[in-house]
Amino acid sequence: MRICSTPGCPEMYPRGEGTRCTKCRATADKRRGTSTERGYNTRAHRTFRNAVLEADPICVICNKAQATVADHYPRSRKELLELGMNANAPQYGRGLCKRCHDKATAVEQPGGWNAR
Repeated sequence: MRICSTPGCPEMYPRGEGTRCTKCRATADKRRGTSTERGYNTRAHRTFRNAVLEADPICVICNKAQATVADHYPRSRKELLELGMNANAPQYGRGLCKRCHDKATAVEQPGGWNAR
């Protein structure tokens, strides 16, 4: 068993189930919103994704695996929107495999995967 990583939460949960207890995971997921609420299920985003993966069919980090994720780079989607920039412009994306995307997000996004 492990202690939940949410500050102040004393709950225990089984190893292998992430870093938070079930209640804290549910709270974080609700606060995060759905992919549609975050703007990832629109025609413009699908166009962005297709253009990025066509330009980068192989992951630009590991140069081995097929790119399956259109990652916003060097700024996050949130940063681009805050700056009034078009977050769906393909020049703000790079193609990554899921493994490299998850690792990069954990490192590059303060409060992103690290805060879960």
